[in-house]
Amino acid sequence: MKEKVGETAGKIWKLLRKKGEVPISQLPKLMDEKAVIVNQALGWLAREDKINYRSVANKTYVSLAESESK
Repeated sequence: MKEKVGETAGKIWKLLRKKGEVPISQLPKLMDEKAVIVNQALGWLAREDKINYRSVANKTYVSLAESESK
């Protein structure tokens, strides 16, 4: 399970590098992955300070941290 979460974190990182900011609610569909795995992977990335969150009108968006987008 830990490997799956780490693998998904890497895929999310690559997706955000390509697309920029993405609504969190769309990530499971974009990743073709279960929401529970995507959420754990987001936690992994957040713990490593690799992503930023932004809330607008009841929607939460995620993007790469500035240090990751260089």
